[in-house]
Amino acid sequence: MTDAVYSRLAARDLTLGYATIKVLDGVDVAIPDGKITALIGANGSGKSTLLRALGRIIQPLGGIVTLDGKAIATMPGKAIAQTLALLPQSPVSPDGLTVRQLCRFGRHPHKGMLSRTTIRDEEIVGASLAATGLADLAERPLDRLSGGQRQRAWIAMALAQETPILLLDEPTTYLDIAHQLEVLELLKELNGKRGRTIVMVVHDLNHAAQYADHIIAVAGGGIHASGSPADLLKPDLIRTVFGIDAMVIPHPADGTPLCLPIASR
Repeated sequence: MTDAVYSRLAARDLTLGYATIKVLDGVDVAIPDGKITALIGANGSGKSTLLRALGRIIQPLGGIVTLDGKAIATMPGKAIAQTLALLPQSPVSPDGLTVRQLCRFGRHPHKGMLSRTTIRDEEIVGASLAATGLADLAERPLDRLSGGQRQRAWIAMALAQETPILLLDEPTTYLDIAHQLEVLELLKELNGKRGRTIVMVVHDLNHAAQYADHIIAVAGGGIHASGSPADLLKPDLIRTVFGIDAMVIPHPADGTPLCLPIASR
């Protein structure tokens, strides 16, 4: 079941799939405004499919996604791009593109077809690069950055888009632990200091516990449960959603749930 929470971004009776195969069937979703929401679930459960539907990358087989109370399917693409930004898993950029050039792409939803880059655009690009710690790397080609730096560059582009909602599909995939934490800390800062609503697909339950305010657990073709990490991350839920046994104890540093899988013998 889902929580009744205020949300600019929501879905009702949503059915998603490919051809005749349903991945999610008749789900209701409410994304808490101004919070970090983590989508968790086993591989193939439909987490990324749900995220793409919320961002209007794919069309639902049934039901409706709403943005500010309007059906997102009927909204102009430019209006959507001014409200939410979606970063796919492992995004690809043209060869030779610099960090600044990538970041400038974020300004496109705010420009006319033939309008040029303005001083205001450059100010926003500069501020986005500074916020993500990339000001000193602005002229460096993306292919000369580390994995964590590249991910921050894509987030800088999303920041330059100036949307109140950010959707991220597995933003820490393929990164080592130091770069994973770097990206998660950045997202936490963007939420806390800039008020961005963030929705991200997360594989690591402990990352979800430490960085998310709200969790949506996807399983069995629907939303199994949603709520705070403290309320959701229990051994029974982990067994149902992931098919594994785990201990859940308070994290010694901050008291958040710490999930410890129990190896089968």
